[in-house]
Amino acid sequence: MKKISVLFVCLGNICRSPAAEAIFLSLLETKGLKDGFIVDSAGTGSWHIGKKADSRMRIAAERRDINILSRARQITIKDFDEFNYILAMDDSNFRNILDLKKRSATSDYASIKKIQDFRSVFNEQEVPDPYFGGDEGFDYVLNILEDSVNGFLESIS
Repeated sequence: MKKISVLFVCLGNICRSPAAEAIFLSLLETKGLKDGFIVDSAGTGSWHIGKKADSRMRIAAERRDINILSRARQITIKDFDEFNYILAMDDSNFRNILDLKKRSATSDYASIKKIQDFRSVFNEQEVPDPYFGGDEGFDYVLNILEDSVNGFLESIS
């Protein structure tokens, strides 16, 4: 059985996308579905490659028993052929992903969407970047992502 592959993408891959990845992995574990998926995250920018997620996001997630273990990486052309779903956190990153895809000779294998297309509780069209705000912004982003990630899983189940 072929695994479903999902890539979450934000700007630097240290706040939103690693949190979405960890939430999705936790949800898959809870539902006994983890073996059927390949899950990763990436950033459209290269500033933080190799770094752990922002400590404020890791702490906020740990309070919810969610462990963010990934290291930042940048999205590559290869990702368009390796992932079934590429999910952007906001409009700017969505456009950056589409621009990268247009510049490459990739297939249409990956379905590129915005994570907020799968929201049910929150009205935000984008997942706000908590990086320059206070600690409460990280909790708010986790709330938004828990809603959207749940909706995404339901849409593909």
